[in-house]
Amino acid sequence: MSAFLWNAASFIVALGVLVAIHEYGHFWVARRCGVKVERFSIGFGRALWRWRGKDDTEYVIAAIPLGGYVKMLDERIEAVAEHDKPRAFNNQPLWQRSAIVAAGPIANFLFAVVAYWLIFMMGIPAVKPVIGQITPNSIAAEAGIEPGMELTHISGVETADWQAVNFSLINHIGDEQMTITVKPEVASSYSRDYRLDLTAWQFNPETESPLTTLGITPYRPAITLDVAQVVEGSAAAKAGIASGDTLVAIDGNRLHAWSELVEAVQASPNQPLQVTVTRAGREQVLSLTPDARESNGKVTGYAGIAPQMEPWPEAYRFTQQYGPLAAIPEAVSKTGQVISLTVNMVKKLIVGDVGVNNLSGPISIAKGAGMTAEIGLISFLGFMALISVNLGIINLLPLPVLDGGHLLFFGIEAVTRRPVPERVQDFGYRIGAAVLMMVMAVALFNDFARL
Repeated sequence: MSAFLWNAASFIVALGVLVAIHEYGHFWVARRCGVKVERFSIGFGRALWRWRGKDDTEYVIAAIPLGGYVKMLDERIEAVAEHDKPRAFNNQPLWQRSAIVAAGPIANFLFAVVAYWLIFMMGIPAVKPVIGQITPNSIAAEAGIEPGMELTHISGVETADWQAVNFSLINHIGDEQMTITVKPEVASSYSRDYRLDLTAWQFNPETESPLTTLGITPYRPAITLDVAQVVEGSAAAKAGIASGDTLVAIDGNRLHAWSELVEAVQASPNQPLQVTVTRAGREQVLSLTPDARESNGKVTGYAGIAPQMEPWPEAYRFTQQYGPLAAIPEAVSKTGQVISLTVNMVKKLIVGDVGVNNLSGPISIAKGAGMTAEIGLISFLGFMALISVNLGIINLLPLPVLDGGHLLFFGIEAVTRRPVPERVQDFGYRIGAAVLMMVMAVALFNDFARL
């Protein structure tokens, strides 16, 4: 329950901020264009809190935090007093109406730039994308990629860390080929391009990683047999295993790798194991009875301990951090990459190159919000920047119920020199609403299927 409440609270905070920014974009430009704004609402339904500002706009925070709206004076919606007609939205020049509508998505893109600017100024600890292993006969192996190489670019896009690599790989889902630029080793001063054939690249994004399905395993420092952490109240804690212990043997069989301990524990739920550890230079034999856990219909043992890893090589570690001015172009570039990725994925969803099982709804977004908020401010800001870009792109889709639909009608008006008939607009709104509801239904179905 506590995880649910944390996810819900994080979701409400993230969505509330992003909706407020989107609607404020409409509001700010409308006011600058002389349009009277009657209501600025964050959320739908019953008003929880409302007040009227000095600008005669009613500000509302409503009960359902799944959107918001800016209600402007408009003769198409209700009668407008003669003296107020010059302030009605429908009486503004076409370019001003277009600017007001486009301001919402633009505000979302600007928020992403600001969020990434803050992230780059605070600094992101990262590791270089060095390849640890290549699976034999895989797509990467067939292309000639080898362990120890550092990925520097994917199809011309710089990949400074593994997050950038994953972003670029996702952008290539459904493509037939991809070019990877690598350094033969981290200290190398030259690079080489490899072309990967993606015609046979298929994977389930819910259970598989794009990296591993290509045959690439990231480099990770070796796992030692030293205990780094013991979960409070776990089977290991009850057995007396402590942080800093070195695992030596299990049931008299000497351990050579942490994976051997994992296999023995998972195979022995509720069965006692004799674990030999070294503590302060002396060996001790402890009795460990793994707890039973069910996963995918199978009961396995669980001890509640985590190993220490050897330190990362200094040449592999770096911090992405820039000064206030240098962070601006980096933030703009990052936002541009996310916009490009999102537009490309939307296009692939429409043409069928990517399955609808990739769509996520509010439940998945809430989980993402909770996880990133728990990790820290930088992760939460990155998550909000990503969702903000998605919100902006989605609103620009040419569906009449969205900002992009209004811009489509304005584009037709610019060509024909007369507004689209209201009857046609009303029919378009109905079609757009039906399409949007179907997409949301699919996204919610995917969310529940992932639970």
